[in-house]
Amino acid sequence: MPLPSHFAALCLAALLLHPAALHAAEAGRRGSSLPPDPASSAPAPPDLQRPPQPAGSLPQPGVTLPRSMEALPGGGWRLSGALARGEIDAAAETALSEIARWLARSTTGRVTLSAQVAGPEDDLSTARRDSLAHGLAIRRQLEAAGLDGTRIDTRPLGRTAEARDGIDLLPPVGKPASTTGESAQPLPGGTARGEDQPRRPPGATRQP
Repeated sequence: MPLPSHFAALCLAALLLHPAALHAAEAGRRGSSLPPDPASSAPAPPDLQRPPQPAGSLPQPGVTLPRSMEALPGGGWRLSGALARGEIDAAAETALSEIARWLARSTTGRVTLSAQVAGPEDDLSTARRDSLAHGLAIRRQLEAAGLDGTRIDTRPLGRTAEARDGIDLLPPVGKPASTTGESAQPLPGGTARGEDQPRRPPGATRQP
């Protein structure tokens, strides 16, 4: 018995459309599983040649500085000239020793020595070694004055775009260390408030 013409047309259309529908579904499934497009550009790497910025709002000791040292506006000190090349004269030794004792007594955290040199321009390895040697000379002086060497980070920058001999001595970022809510201050006799004071046992009274 022959099939009606309209039923035969529907069967033919289903046969023709079935592969196309399968292909469209497969393409949609593949498209949904693809990863998103990558970012247009990668983030810029950090500039390792740029010295760290000085700590902010940390009070500094009243130290008489030689001509080879200057106080940085945001905190810390900049060493220049022969001192920045590790040549420490008597005046610089006195100033660095006072700063080291103040850092040991009144701060916590890491102290940074960021050293750079004027040259050589064509030998990056030598410039980096020289800047390291200069920074270590200042570090040894700070340690000799009582600052724990494990708190000192020495950063040899080699020759930077500034092309100068210089060392930045940067104190830790943060508040001064204190057990009484204020920074330690020198007292008559060479002691500091909040330090090296004898403690009375519980219940003891002050003697006149």
